[in-house]
Formats: sequence, structure tokens, C-alpha cells
Amino acid sequence: MVWLLVLKSLIIFLSQLLLNVSAQNGRCPPYSDCGFLGRIRFPFTTTEQQHCGLLAIHGCQRLPPSSRKTIKLGTSTSSSYSVLKVEPSTIFISDDEQQRYLENRSCKAFSNNVTLPHTSPLASFLNKNGITIFRCNQSLKPSLSKDFYKYSNCSEYEIFYGPPNTLTPPGFQWPSSLAPCSTVQLSVDGSSTDDPFLFVISTSVIEVQLSNECERCLGDGKGRCLLDTEGKFYCATGSRSWVTKMVLGLASAVTVILLIAMVKIYYTRRKKQNPTNQRIEVFLKKHGALQTKRYGYSEIKKVTNCFRNKLGQGGFGSVYKGKLQDGRYVAVKILNELKDDGEEFINEVASISRTSHINIVTLLGFCCDGFKRALIYEFMCNGSLEKLICQENALITHHQLDYQMLYHIAIGVARGLEYLHKGCNTRILHFDIKPHNILLDENFNPKISDFGLAKICSRKESMVSIFGARGTAGYIAPEVFSRNFGVVSHKSDVYSYGMMILEMIGGKKNTITGLDPSSEIYFPDWIYNRIESKQELGLQNMRNISDEKLVRKMAIVGLWCIQTHPSARPAISKVLEMLESKVELLQIPPKPVLSSPSTSPIHLSSETL
Repeated sequence: MVWLLVLKSLIIFLSQLLLNVSAQNGRCPPYSDCGFLGRIRFPFTTTEQQHCGLLAIHGCQRLPPSSRKTIKLGTSTSSSYSVLKVEPSTIFISDDEQQRYLENRSCKAFSNNVTLPHTSPLASFLNKNGITIFRCNQSLKPSLSKDFYKYSNCSEYEIFYGPPNTLTPPGFQWPSSLAPCSTVQLSVDGSSTDDPFLFVISTSVIEVQLSNECERCLGDGKGRCLLDTEGKFYCATGSRSWVTKMVLGLASAVTVILLIAMVKIYYTRRKKQNPTNQRIEVFLKKHGALQTKRYGYSEIKKVTNCFRNKLGQGGFGSVYKGKLQDGRYVAVKILNELKDDGEEFINEVASISRTSHINIVTLLGFCCDGFKRALIYEFMCNGSLEKLICQENALITHHQLDYQMLYHIAIGVARGLEYLHKGCNTRILHFDIKPHNILLDENFNPKISDFGLAKICSRKESMVSIFGARGTAGYIAPEVFSRNFGVVSHKSDVYSYGMMILEMIGGKKNTITGLDPSSEIYFPDWIYNRIESKQELGLQNMRNISDEKLVRKMAIVGLWCIQTHPSARPAISKVLEMLESKVELLQIPPKPVLSSPSTSPIHLSSETL
């Protein structure tokens, strides 16, 4: 492996030389024109020449010159700010979103942190009109001096603040009683008052303070402040002959070509020897021409625009938004490399490629290219059911998602499960039914997704054999993790479905802990006791008797589905029949033996209802 160390050293050496050559070739002009901002100089530059400065302004070349110019501070994913004015070492920026929050007196204004770039050997950055806001739990009672103000009109927290940062003396330390609070850096105009909306503003003045080394480097007008490959400062000066530049260029090109060739040889050998890839390729050859298209990894990168728009991440990998050549938007799941023996990938492709149903997500393509594995699904613009039922006051914020809509979603998921259990040539057991795996389209039609744990079996099989428990805690049927409760079958999906619709009724975050911790009770127990005693349910956001009947019906069906023994649960077709019948005709099931598990996803405070 000595050759790898030698090659690495050579590449580092050449990279350093190329940095000097690039700096000394005069590729950075003394200034750049930026529309109405005029001529800008180091430390500012344009996004077309980011290497020529520390802060790059976007839109300098855009016409007309008066068009909006923007800049990003901090990470590449941070918010964009409008640039109002540029001075030699100072930039004036405005946050349009923050302005709307302030005009509406929204407490979201105290979450819009002004994040500055990290200090480097080249420069540090200062918000000249900044203030530190402390967001504290409402139960916290900090001990503060009279210089501090308290604002209590935010529903989720209280905020505390002292004088602006520029008015705090050198060496000032914030009170230790504020340590449990989170901090936010905002911009202000004037001194602090008891109403933060009167002095917090959306405009920030950011000063770039160059290091002494960088100031000296720029002093004669010939040097450029740069960082080497180890992140250390150096001043690029002088010039090199065209012969030196040519030699460096050729040497670099040869090194890169050799490196690519070595990596390709190593990667190809490893790919051929990897048992996971061999297993997947055997599966794909065995199933012949699948209905879904196979993509190369380079095509996946094009579809996702080099993975720019990330939708989410989980234990399986990451999901990105993409666009096919025909204009359709898709969700691309990139599976973690070497996460397993390929079982999840095989399960997804084998299961969904056999399905075609309005309540099953459509698999549009897949990728198996070396160690890269990806699945391409139709894009669901309303995300997962979990995101909606987990949000505080979701039924109010999303007016479409009332109890009638939740009932519509429950019916759709049941029809999807019925199709998997009875409508295919083979029976497909999902084993991971939960709100996170239910996606909603633009009309809130539900679609079952994520078949990584699915099991394909014959329609005649009344039970299946699996090794170990599979699923998500809180939704796993008792027989899946202990065979003492019965055999694993399609009734295991019914249990998960029952837990899901009970969660839809109660809301995953519908928990309020009172002074007495024992006041928190398990939601299925609570709903069962109410229904059995024929009490009013009294859940939040229930508007009329029609809502009451829908919720009662869904609750009774959910309680039937979570019966401890599989034989006591209805098949999913019977579940559909119960959901579509009148609530007065439904019989109340026996109370499930298992209750109040420690891993339960649904709890409800007795003080809430």
C-alpha cells in the first residue's frame, strides 16, 4: 500500500502548486461589476468567481442592473439575503422573510437566526447591529439583572434579552441561569425595550474583519489571500513562466488519469467479488425483464440534479426529489451502501413491481450499479401521513385534514392492504404499516410505501415463517416478536393498521403532562373505556355529531384490529366492511389484553380530554 501513500503525497504537492499558479495567473480581476451595487472588491466577489473573495454575491450579471442581488451566509443550505449596499469591508443585507414575521408580530421572528460564516485564518465576521436572544422554557425562572427584558407573548417559550452586543463590555459573560435556553442572533435598531418587535429589524450590517496576515498580503496590491490544502493561510504573489504552468498542468493531468484508472480497477474487482451484488444480480436475472426501468447511477444523478433537493433521511438511506425526462417529478430513495445483504432492495423491487393499485405507491425505476442502489417512486407532494398527524393542531392548520379526510385516508389504506393480501397473484405482507409509510398525493389520497420488510408468499398460505421481529416498535403485532401469541400471517398487518388508525384519531403528539405524572394514560385504554361506557369522546377539533360518529367507528375498528390473538382480529376485507357500515351496527370488541406498552407511540393525557 506504499504506492497509495506516495500517490497521495504527490497529489497534495501538485494541488498546492496549482493553487499558486491559479493565483498568479491573474485570473481574479481587481474588481467586479455588480449592477446597482457598483464595483465590488475583495473580500466580496461574484458567484461566477467565488475563488476571488470570501463572500460571493449572486445575480451580479443579471439584467437589468437594478435586479435583486442575494447572498448566502454560513452553510451552502442557509437562507438567501437581499443585498442592499456594499462598502469596502461591510455589506448591508435584508431578510425578506424576517420582515414579514416582524410586520405580523409573529414569534417565528425569534427563530430566524442570522448565522455568520465561520472564522478562518483569512477573516472573521461581525454583525454590527446584532443582539443575543434567549429562548427559554416557560417553566424556567432565571435570575437576571434589571438590564434584561422578558417577553412572554409567545405560546411555546419566553424570550429574554439584554442590551445589543455592541453595548456589552469586553469580557462580558451571560448569566448562568440562562444556560438551559437556546440562543438566537438577530439584528436590532437602537436600544432594547420591553417590546422586541419595536427594535428587532430585518436588516443586518455584516463587517468582514481581515486577519493581520491578509491585510499585509493585500497591502501592496499584488498579493492574494488564500488557504492551502491544510487550511493554513498563505499569500500568493509573483508570477511563473508558461513552461512551469504547462509542466504542472501535464503532471496534474497524468496523476489524475492514473488515480482514476487505479480507483476504477479497485472498484471493479471489489464489485465483482461482493456477495450482495452477486445476490441482487441473480435475483434480477431470475425475474427477467421487470416492468420497471433500470437506471445507471449517472442517470440517477441527472434525475436528482446531483442530489440537490433532499426530502428526508432514515435508517435505510436518504430520499431526494427528482425529475424524469418526461417531466414527471419523482422521489428517489438512495439506499445505504453495504447496509445489508440486499434483502431490502430485493423486497422493494420484487413486491412493488407486482402491484398496480391506486393506494400503492408506484415504482417507476430502480438502480443497481456497483455498490449504488436506488429506487425511483412517483412523487407525493403532501408527504407522509405522519408529518400531518404529528404537527401540533394539525387538524386546524391543515383544514383539509378534518376527520372526514382522516376517514377517507383510513379507507384508502385498508383498500391498499386488501389488494396486497388478496388482489395480487401472490400475497404480499407489508410488516411495516405506520403513518410514516403512508404517502399522500395532491388530493390526500393515501398510498402505501416502503416495502423493505415485505414478505411474498402464496395466497393459499395461512401462515408465514420469518426470522426475528420486523417492523417498528409500537406497531408490531405480538405474534411477530413472540410466537406464543399465535402464528404470523396477514393478520399481523391488520394489527399495525389498527394501531395506525388509533394514532390518527388521537394524534401522535396529543400528550399533555400535568403536575401528576400518573395522569398520562395509554390512548387505546382511554378510548376503549369511553366507548364501552358510551361516553362522549370529546376529542379536539370535533365539530359535530357526524365527526363523533366517524371517530367512534374508526376507534371500534382500530380496537378490533389490535386484539392480542390473531384469530380474534378481522381480515382486512372485514375491516373495510366495518368501516363502510353504520357505527350503530358495530359490536364493541373485547378489551385487548396487552395495554400500555412502554414503546407505545400513542399516549393521551387525561387532562387533555
